[in-house]
Amino acid sequence: MSAEKRLKELNIVLGSVSAPVANYVNAVRTGNLLYLAGKGGPPGADGKRPQGKLGREFTVEQGYQQARITGLELLSVMRHELGSLDKVKRIVKVLGMVNAVPEFQDHPKVINACSDLFVEVFGERGRHARSAVGMGSLPLQIPVEIEVIVEVD
Repeated sequence: MSAEKRLKELNIVLGSVSAPVANYVNAVRTGNLLYLAGKGGPPGADGKRPQGKLGREFTVEQGYQQARITGLELLSVMRHELGSLDKVKRIVKVLGMVNAVPEFQDHPKVINACSDLFVEVFGERGRHARSAVGMGSLPLQIPVEIEVIVEVD
């Protein structure tokens, strides 16, 4: 299955890749692995990034949407680095970090959005190992940050 064709079928248009917020790069390739730096969702229509914690400013459903948007950012990075998502052989590992209040316990439900997106786009090649963890804070107080390891051709 062509991931690029699947994007069109799903009516998903990927945006441009945002620059890192500090002195690092969006991705590093070594051998047949592509390591993607942690990304949060892009700024909204108002030019501001969402800020806040799950369990206080955001519901699980809103967190799910933030994780999906972040997954789209990660797909944009993959395409930018590889030229085509069809060069993705397998999504290997996802680390999902959720900015949450201490009593929040639905981290996996939030990060499911990124996992679901990868399976929608890549099929079985999108199934991956994963960690979904809570954080006391994230850069710029974003609600979700996700990093990915990808096997490539």
